[in-house]
Amino acid sequence: MTKRLAAELLGTFWLVLGGCGSAVLAANFGGDSNPLGIGLLGVSLAFGLTVLTAAYAFGHVSGAHFNPAVSLGLWAGGRFPARDLLPYIVAQVLGAALAGFVLWQIASGQADFMVDNNSAGAFASNGFDDWSPGGYSMAAALVCEIVLTAMFLVVIMGATHSRAPAGFAPIAIGLALTLIHLVSIPVTNTSVNPARSTGVAIFVGGTPLAQLWLFWVAPIVGGVLGGMLYKWLGSDRPDVTGDA
Repeated sequence: MTKRLAAELLGTFWLVLGGCGSAVLAANFGGDSNPLGIGLLGVSLAFGLTVLTAAYAFGHVSGAHFNPAVSLGLWAGGRFPARDLLPYIVAQVLGAALAGFVLWQIASGQADFMVDNNSAGAFASNGFDDWSPGGYSMAAALVCEIVLTAMFLVVIMGATHSRAPAGFAPIAIGLALTLIHLVSIPVTNTSVNPARSTGVAIFVGGTPLAQLWLFWVAPIVGGVLGGMLYKWLGSDRPDVTGDA
């Protein structure tokens, strides 16, 4: 269990550092006058790459969840024991918070670095209403996060099914997360992961921290729904590993 939790902590650390780091450090690099940033497409790809690479690195150790909604979704789908939920979630949140701290230290090395918690997406935080990058409402954010997290679980459980092609699950999962970001960055700045949202919100404070509840509730609801849906779809052949 110690090694499994260490793998979850390191994998979530890598996801937040790579994904949120690309948004904070590289998305708008150069500014309007000399645009060299990677933009929405680059950030989306960065999140997908972090999951893909971390799944190959740690999947054989912990199952490569890196996300409380994924752990709960796999539990709902019969792939993960309830007794391991709390330790996994704690490790994931700690990994995300550590990544947020490291990212803050890096970003603050720039002389004019500052975080405006009245600005949508500040320090890669998630939000709705005025704190949504596209000004989307709380209802839109809820629907977006629930549906996309549910589909993420369907992809994860399908890709890791015993009858799926062996060794390709991290690719499918990484591409799914890339697609999710392409769809939802304008809506919520994309969470689908309570740990990822927490890891940066605690350094922003203000409204992003006050709105953090949605980015726990919606992904968990979506994850559980997705896990239950795939449990029904794949019930003809039980598979309880859940490993990526």
